Amino acid sequence: MFNRLGIILLCLLLLGACGETKTTGKLQKVGLLVPETVNDQVWGTKGYKGMLKIQSKFNVDVFYKEGMNSQAVVERAVKEFAQKGVNLIFGHGSEYAEYFNNISKDYPEIHFVSFNGDAKNPNTTSLNFKAHAMGFFGGMVAAHMSKTNKVGVLAAYEWQPEIEGFYQGALAENKQTHVSIEYVGNWDDEKKAIQLANQMLENGVDVVYPAGDGFNVPVIEEVKGQGSYVIGYVSDQSDLGESTVLTSTIQQVDTLYEKVAEQYNDGKLKSGNLSFDFQDNVISLGNFSPLVSKDFIGEMNRKIDKYKETGKLPK
Repeated sequence: MFNRLGIILLCLLLLGACGETKTTGKLQKVGLLVPETVNDQVWGTKGYKGMLKIQSKFNVDVFYKEGMNSQAVVERAVKEFAQKGVNLIFGHGSEYAEYFNNISKDYPEIHFVSFNGDAKNPNTTSLNFKAHAMGFFGGMVAAHMSKTNKVGVLAAYEWQPEIEGFYQGALAENKQTHVSIEYVGNWDDEKKAIQLANQMLENGVDVVYPAGDGFNVPVIEEVKGQGSYVIGYVSDQSDLGESTVLTSTIQQVDTLYEKVAEQYNDGKLKSGNLSFDFQDNVISLGNFSPLVSKDFIGEMNRKIDKYKETGKLPK
Protein backbone atom coordinates (compact mmCIF):
# COMPACT_ATOMS: atom_id res chain seq x y z
CA MET A 1 0.00 0.00 0.00
CA PHE A 2 1.13 3.55 -0.66
CA ASN A 3 1.47 5.93 2.25
CA ARG A 4 -0.13 9.30 1.63
CA LEU A 5 1.49 12.37 3.14
CA GLY A 6 -0.89 12.80 6.07
CA ILE A 7 -4.66 13.03 6.38
CA ILE A 8 -4.84 16.65 5.27
CA LEU A 9 -2.75 15.96 2.20
CA LEU A 10 -4.93 12.96 1.38
CA CYS A 11 -8.00 15.15 1.49
CA LEU A 12 -6.35 17.68 -0.78
CA LEU A 13 -5.44 14.98 -3.27
CA LEU A 14 -8.95 13.55 -3.28
CA LEU A 15 -10.45 16.99 -3.77
CA GLY A 16 -7.94 17.77 -6.49
CA ALA A 17 -8.81 14.58 -8.33
CA CYS A 18 -12.32 15.90 -8.93
CA GLY A 19 -11.14 18.83 -11.02
CA GLU A 20 -8.57 19.57 -13.64
CA THR A 21 -4.94 19.75 -12.60
CA LYS A 22 -3.34 23.18 -12.46
CA THR A 23 0.00 21.86 -13.62
CA THR A 24 1.18 22.47 -17.14
CA GLY A 25 4.35 20.66 -18.11
CA LYS A 26 5.93 17.23 -17.92
CA LEU A 27 5.32 16.55 -14.22
CA GLN A 28 2.50 14.09 -13.56
CA LYS A 29 2.99 12.33 -10.22
CA VAL A 30 6.01 12.16 -7.92
CA GLY A 31 7.40 9.38 -5.75
CA LEU A 32 9.90 9.30 -2.88
CA LEU A 33 11.89 6.29 -1.63
CA VAL A 34 13.59 6.51 1.77
CA PRO A 35 15.91 3.87 3.26
CA GLU A 36 14.53 4.18 6.79
CA THR A 37 11.70 6.51 7.81
CA VAL A 38 10.36 10.00 7.13
CA ASN A 39 9.88 10.51 10.88
CA ASP A 40 13.55 10.84 11.90
CA GLN A 41 13.27 14.65 12.20
CA VAL A 42 16.42 15.02 10.10
CA TRP A 43 17.20 13.50 6.68
CA GLY A 44 14.06 11.49 6.03
CA THR A 45 11.85 14.29 7.26
CA LYS A 46 13.59 16.67 4.84
CA GLY A 47 12.57 14.44 1.94
CA TYR A 48 9.01 14.28 3.23
CA LYS A 49 8.85 18.08 3.39
CA GLY A 50 10.18 18.24 -0.15
CA MET A 51 7.24 16.14 -1.33
CA LEU A 52 4.83 18.46 0.49
CA LYS A 53 6.33 21.46 -1.29
CA ILE A 54 6.05 19.75 -4.67
CA GLN A 55 2.45 18.71 -4.02
CA SER A 56 1.52 22.24 -2.96
CA LYS A 57 3.25 24.03 -5.83
CA PHE A 58 2.30 21.75 -8.72
CA ASN A 59 -0.98 20.27 -7.47
CA VAL A 60 0.13 16.72 -8.30
CA ASP A 61 -0.21 13.45 -6.43
CA VAL A 62 2.88 12.54 -4.40
CA PHE A 63 3.71 9.24 -2.72
CA TYR A 64 6.42 7.88 -0.47
CA LYS A 65 7.61 4.46 0.61
CA GLU A 66 9.83 3.72 3.62
CA GLY A 67 12.34 0.94 4.28
CA MET A 68 13.56 0.97 0.67
CA ASN A 69 17.00 -0.50 1.39
CA SER A 70 17.66 -3.15 -1.25
CA GLN A 71 17.55 -3.58 -5.02
CA ALA A 72 14.62 -5.98 -4.78
CA VAL A 73 12.32 -3.74 -2.73
CA VAL A 74 13.24 -0.71 -4.84
CA GLU A 75 12.34 -2.59 -8.03
CA ARG A 76 8.94 -3.50 -6.59
CA ALA A 77 8.32 0.06 -5.45
CA VAL A 78 9.27 1.54 -8.83
CA LYS A 79 6.93 -0.91 -10.57
CA GLU A 80 4.08 0.22 -8.31
CA PHE A 81 4.95 3.87 -8.86
CA ALA A 82 4.94 3.33 -12.64
CA GLN A 83 1.50 1.72 -12.45
CA LYS A 84 0.26 4.79 -10.58
CA GLY A 85 1.55 7.10 -13.32
CA VAL A 86 4.53 8.49 -11.41
CA ASN A 87 7.10 9.98 -13.78
CA LEU A 88 9.58 11.57 -11.34
CA ILE A 89 11.11 9.46 -8.54
CA PHE A 90 13.45 10.67 -5.81
CA GLY A 91 15.71 8.11 -4.12
CA HIS A 92 16.62 9.72 -0.82
CA GLY A 93 20.24 8.61 -0.44
CA SER A 94 23.48 7.71 -2.20
CA GLU A 95 22.56 4.02 -2.48
CA TYR A 96 19.76 4.79 -4.95
CA ALA A 97 22.13 5.88 -7.70
CA GLU A 98 23.19 2.27 -8.26
CA TYR A 99 19.64 0.94 -7.91
CA PHE A 100 18.39 3.45 -10.48
CA ASN A 101 21.26 2.83 -12.88
CA ASN A 102 20.24 -0.84 -12.90
CA ILE A 103 16.53 -0.35 -13.60
CA SER A 104 16.07 3.06 -15.27
CA LYS A 105 16.46 1.64 -18.80
CA ASP A 106 13.28 -0.36 -18.20
CA TYR A 107 11.33 2.84 -17.43
CA PRO A 108 12.25 5.45 -20.07
CA GLU A 109 9.13 7.47 -19.20
CA ILE A 110 10.36 8.03 -15.61
CA HIS A 111 13.19 10.30 -14.48
CA PHE A 112 15.13 8.97 -11.48
CA VAL A 113 16.84 11.32 -9.01
CA SER A 114 19.27 10.19 -6.28
CA PHE A 115 21.75 11.80 -3.88
CA ASN A 116 25.56 11.84 -3.76
CA GLY A 117 25.98 9.04 -6.27
CA ASP A 118 26.99 8.52 -9.89
CA ALA A 119 24.07 8.75 -12.31
CA LYS A 120 24.95 6.99 -15.58
CA ASN A 121 21.81 6.81 -17.73
CA PRO A 122 19.97 9.52 -19.72
CA ASN A 123 16.95 9.45 -17.39
CA THR A 124 18.96 9.52 -14.14
CA THR A 125 20.28 12.46 -12.14
CA SER A 126 22.34 12.59 -8.95
CA LEU A 127 22.17 15.63 -6.68
CA ASN A 128 25.34 16.37 -4.76
CA PHE A 129 25.71 18.87 -1.94
CA LYS A 130 29.15 20.47 -2.00
CA ALA A 131 29.50 20.10 1.75
CA HIS A 132 33.13 21.18 2.16
CA ALA A 133 32.29 24.86 2.66
CA MET A 134 29.40 23.97 4.94
CA GLY A 135 31.78 22.09 7.22
CA PHE A 136 34.37 24.87 6.93
CA PHE A 137 32.08 27.55 8.33
CA GLY A 138 30.82 25.18 11.01
CA GLY A 139 34.44 24.56 12.01
CA MET A 140 35.07 28.29 12.27
CA VAL A 141 32.18 28.70 14.70
CA ALA A 142 33.29 25.69 16.75
CA ALA A 143 36.88 26.94 17.10
CA HIS A 144 35.75 30.45 17.95
CA MET A 145 33.48 29.24 20.75
CA SER A 146 35.72 26.49 22.19
CA LYS A 147 37.10 27.29 25.64
CA THR A 148 39.53 24.38 25.62
CA ASN A 149 40.77 24.76 22.03
CA LYS A 150 39.58 21.20 21.47
CA VAL A 151 36.75 20.44 19.03
CA GLY A 152 35.56 17.16 17.56
CA VAL A 153 33.93 15.76 14.43
CA LEU A 154 31.79 12.67 14.85
CA ALA A 155 31.24 11.48 11.28
CA ALA A 156 29.56 8.50 9.70
CA TYR A 157 32.11 7.86 6.92
CA GLU A 158 35.53 9.11 5.85
CA TRP A 159 34.32 10.26 2.42
CA GLN A 160 32.13 13.05 3.82
CA PRO A 161 33.60 16.33 2.46
CA GLU A 162 32.32 18.32 5.44
CA ILE A 163 34.87 16.59 7.68
CA GLU A 164 37.93 18.06 5.99
CA GLY A 165 36.04 21.32 5.65
CA PHE A 166 35.39 21.45 9.40
CA TYR A 167 39.04 20.70 10.15
CA GLN A 168 40.28 23.44 7.84
CA GLY A 169 37.73 25.96 9.08
CA ALA A 170 38.62 25.35 12.72
CA LEU A 171 42.31 25.96 12.04
CA ALA A 172 41.53 29.01 9.89
CA GLU A 173 39.74 30.53 12.86
CA ASN A 174 42.26 29.48 15.52
CA LYS A 175 45.54 27.78 14.64
CA GLN A 176 45.83 26.51 18.23
CA THR A 177 42.71 24.38 17.87
CA HIS A 178 43.06 20.60 18.12
CA VAL A 179 40.49 18.73 16.01
CA SER A 180 39.55 15.17 16.97
CA ILE A 181 37.88 13.05 14.27
CA GLU A 182 36.03 9.78 14.92
CA TYR A 183 33.98 7.60 12.57
CA VAL A 184 30.83 5.72 13.50
CA GLY A 185 30.88 3.68 10.29
CA ASN A 186 27.12 3.94 9.99
CA TRP A 187 24.48 6.67 9.69
CA ASP A 188 22.27 5.21 12.41
CA ASP A 189 24.40 3.59 15.15
CA GLU A 190 23.29 5.77 18.07
CA LYS A 191 24.99 3.63 20.71
CA LYS A 192 28.43 3.83 19.11
CA ALA A 193 28.02 7.52 18.33
CA ILE A 194 27.19 8.37 21.94
CA GLN A 195 30.12 6.26 23.15
CA LEU A 196 32.54 8.11 20.85
CA ALA A 197 31.06 11.48 21.82
CA ASN A 198 31.61 10.72 25.49
CA GLN A 199 35.21 9.79 24.79
CA MET A 200 35.73 13.13 23.09
CA LEU A 201 34.20 15.01 26.01
CA GLU A 202 36.37 13.10 28.48
CA ASN A 203 39.42 14.19 26.49
CA GLY A 204 38.52 17.85 26.79
CA VAL A 205 36.56 18.45 23.58
CA ASP A 206 33.88 21.03 24.31
CA VAL A 207 32.33 21.48 20.83
CA VAL A 208 31.15 18.40 18.89
CA TYR A 209 30.01 18.25 15.26
CA PRO A 210 27.83 15.10 14.95
CA ALA A 211 27.88 14.76 11.15
CA GLY A 212 25.46 11.88 10.80
CA ASP A 213 21.74 12.43 10.32
CA GLY A 214 20.76 9.18 12.02
CA PHE A 215 22.64 9.77 15.27
CA ASN A 216 23.08 13.51 15.62
CA VAL A 217 19.93 14.14 17.68
CA PRO A 218 20.80 11.64 20.47
CA VAL A 219 24.39 12.91 20.44
CA ILE A 220 23.16 16.48 20.88
CA GLU A 221 21.05 15.38 23.84
CA GLU A 222 24.06 13.62 25.36
CA VAL A 223 26.34 16.64 24.91
CA LYS A 224 23.67 18.96 26.28
CA GLY A 225 23.46 16.89 29.43
CA GLN A 226 27.17 17.47 30.00
CA GLY A 227 27.09 21.22 29.42
CA SER A 228 29.13 21.31 26.21
CA TYR A 229 28.30 22.57 22.72
CA VAL A 230 27.45 21.19 19.29
CA ILE A 231 27.23 22.30 15.68
CA GLY A 232 23.95 20.95 14.25
CA TYR A 233 23.85 18.92 11.06
CA VAL A 234 21.52 18.87 7.99
CA SER A 235 18.62 20.62 9.78
CA ASP A 236 18.46 23.75 11.92
CA GLN A 237 18.67 22.07 15.31
CA SER A 238 18.56 25.17 17.49
CA ASP A 239 15.24 23.96 18.88
CA LEU A 240 17.15 21.18 20.67
CA GLY A 241 18.76 23.78 22.93
CA GLU A 242 19.88 27.29 22.06
CA SER A 243 22.51 27.16 24.81
CA THR A 244 23.91 23.95 23.32
CA VAL A 245 23.53 24.26 19.54
CA LEU A 246 25.87 27.10 18.49
CA THR A 247 24.60 26.98 14.90
CA SER A 248 23.77 24.30 12.32
CA THR A 249 25.09 23.38 8.88
CA ILE A 250 21.90 23.07 6.87
CA GLN A 251 21.27 21.19 3.64
CA GLN A 252 17.90 22.42 2.38
CA VAL A 253 16.83 19.21 0.71
CA ASP A 254 13.17 20.20 0.57
CA THR A 255 13.99 23.38 -1.34
CA LEU A 256 16.28 21.47 -3.70
CA TYR A 257 13.59 18.88 -4.43
CA GLU A 258 11.17 21.66 -5.33
CA LYS A 259 13.77 23.20 -7.66
CA VAL A 260 14.38 19.84 -9.34
CA ALA A 261 10.66 19.22 -9.81
CA GLU A 262 10.34 22.64 -11.42
CA GLN A 263 13.24 21.95 -13.77
CA TYR A 264 11.72 18.61 -14.74
CA ASN A 265 8.30 20.16 -15.29
CA ASP A 266 9.89 22.76 -17.58
CA GLY A 267 11.87 20.13 -19.48
CA LYS A 268 15.18 21.52 -18.20
CA LEU A 269 16.35 18.86 -15.72
CA LYS A 270 19.79 17.60 -16.76
CA SER A 271 20.94 14.01 -16.44
CA GLY A 272 24.23 13.11 -14.80
CA ASN A 273 25.73 14.48 -11.59
CA LEU A 274 24.74 17.97 -10.46
CA SER A 275 26.36 19.88 -7.58
CA PHE A 276 24.90 22.54 -5.28
CA ASP A 277 26.44 24.91 -2.73
CA PHE A 278 25.77 28.13 -0.81
CA GLN A 279 25.48 29.99 -4.11
CA ASP A 280 22.40 27.93 -5.00
CA ASN A 281 20.66 28.89 -1.74
CA VAL A 282 20.26 25.28 -0.68
CA ILE A 283 23.12 25.24 1.87
CA SER A 284 23.34 27.66 4.77
CA LEU A 285 24.14 28.09 8.43
CA GLY A 286 21.21 27.99 10.82
CA ASN A 287 20.19 30.17 13.72
CA PHE A 288 23.00 31.15 16.04
CA SER A 289 22.93 30.58 19.77
CA PRO A 290 22.58 33.75 21.88
CA LEU A 291 25.95 32.74 23.34
CA VAL A 292 27.60 33.68 20.03
CA SER A 293 28.40 37.39 19.88
CA LYS A 294 26.60 39.58 17.35
CA ASP A 295 29.94 40.88 16.10
CA PHE A 296 31.14 37.37 15.27
CA ILE A 297 27.81 36.49 13.64
CA GLY A 298 28.12 39.57 11.45
CA GLU A 299 31.67 38.57 10.56
CA MET A 300 30.55 35.06 9.61
CA ASN A 301 27.71 36.38 7.46
CA ARG A 302 30.13 38.65 5.59
CA LYS A 303 32.52 35.75 4.97
CA ILE A 304 29.71 33.56 3.70
CA ASP A 305 28.50 36.33 1.38
CA LYS A 306 32.04 36.72 0.04
CA TYR A 307 32.28 32.98 -0.54
CA LYS A 308 28.99 33.07 -2.44
CA GLU A 309 30.35 35.84 -4.64
CA THR A 310 33.88 34.56 -5.23
CA GLY A 311 33.82 30.83 -4.43
CA LYS A 312 36.86 31.36 -2.21
CA LEU A 313 36.94 30.35 1.46
CA PRO A 314 38.62 32.51 4.12
CA LYS A 315 42.31 31.83 4.69
